[in-house]
Amino acid sequence: MGNNEEEIFNQIGQVTLGRYEPNWESIDSRPLPAWFDESKVGILIHWGVFSVPSILSEWFWYQWETKTPLLVDFMKNNYRQDWTYPDFANQLTAEFFDAEEWASLLNISGAKYVVMVGKHHEGFTMWPSNYSWNWNAMDVGPKRDLIGEVGAAIRSKTKLHFGIYHSLFEWFNPLFERDRSNAFKTQDFIAAKTMPELYELVNKYKPDIVWSDGSHAADDWYWNATTFLSWLYNDSPVKDTVVVNDRWGINVNCIHGGFLNCGDRFNPKVLQKRKWENVMTLDKYSAGYRRNAKLEDYFTMIELLTEVAQTVSCGGNILINIGITKEGTVVPIYQDILTKLGKWLTVNGEGIYSSKPWTTQNDTISNYVWYTSKVINNEPYVYAIMLEWPKNNTLVLGAPKTSSTTVVSMLGYTGGNFSWKPNPAGGIQIMLPSMNVNEIPCNDVWVIKMQGVD
Repeated sequence: MGNNEEEIFNQIGQVTLGRYEPNWESIDSRPLPAWFDESKVGILIHWGVFSVPSILSEWFWYQWETKTPLLVDFMKNNYRQDWTYPDFANQLTAEFFDAEEWASLLNISGAKYVVMVGKHHEGFTMWPSNYSWNWNAMDVGPKRDLIGEVGAAIRSKTKLHFGIYHSLFEWFNPLFERDRSNAFKTQDFIAAKTMPELYELVNKYKPDIVWSDGSHAADDWYWNATTFLSWLYNDSPVKDTVVVNDRWGINVNCIHGGFLNCGDRFNPKVLQKRKWENVMTLDKYSAGYRRNAKLEDYFTMIELLTEVAQTVSCGGNILINIGITKEGTVVPIYQDILTKLGKWLTVNGEGIYSSKPWTTQNDTISNYVWYTSKVINNEPYVYAIMLEWPKNNTLVLGAPKTSSTTVVSMLGYTGGNFSWKPNPAGGIQIMLPSMNVNEIPCNDVWVIKMQGVD
């Protein structure tokens, strides 16, 4: 081999070395960017044409077409007989939408990343896509690039990471239905719609998260999932920072991808081998905004903080969903919950952000306690998240093993360290002092910080 040939060979080898191949073994070998695990808390935003009827759920179109009685009656009583789902799009007005106002609220919430729905299963894109003619937010309805505005506000006004949700498939799309009728031996829908949209989103908006959904209709090979992901990891403008989930085919869900969702509201309450995310909705029955929701349909703060504690203790992130009105507003109940979450995280974030699972997740005696851990300045700490206040102000924990250097305190409490003694049956008894109302760090859920325990 001559010198020139050898030089070319070495250059090719350098380019090829470390590249991810379009197969799951190679794609799964990519390390997850550290920022995602460190973040712990994210917000998912559902907004689309479904925000106009805003009844039952974001699956309105499918539920109406499949004759769900509630929606059949709703449409019969409120709309003319020839009304179609696309007719709703003109009423997605967004006249009160203010992306910077959203960014401020999301920042206050304590979340470290936000994922916005770019396209749900209805196929309507919230950006001016070249592959969704006359069925996007620039051509119909608000006539604005909603993804672009939110992304710009998030990046200019906060330090949050910005991600985009994208549904691989679309209800009632004739190209997809034709592929399905061909037993997915054709990929006309993928070539004309799904893949061009994904490349367009990544190249134009450079998201830190590509949050895929809608893969339940076919296997990964139909979606060309590994081809896209290898490009995303090798050559895209976000190749070094982007993370993805596991919804890339019905056969690979909860198996392959960057982090695992497994299913909506996935909260196993036990430590998982891989990084995972609990995507849950503050409205217990819908991701989309519902005009007819009742107060009891929403998570209370103690219910939400329980999800946070259990999820982070077991190595997961929590992605908390809110639904947006057709006018582009975040309704007061969501504002209230996110503001309270932010206040709690301001006090207790030390035990949440950048934490790691401890040797025990749920305490062996007090089952309302969940653990996290962290190393600060080379000193290990254990955090016990109390979902209840202990009886007689005495917290009995079975998991921690005390030592002569054990120190116990409470995050946000300024009255000093707590007294403790070894529990006769193993573990520790912590005596919580009497506190005035203005001394208690939080109204719900408190975090004990322990040093010098195993």
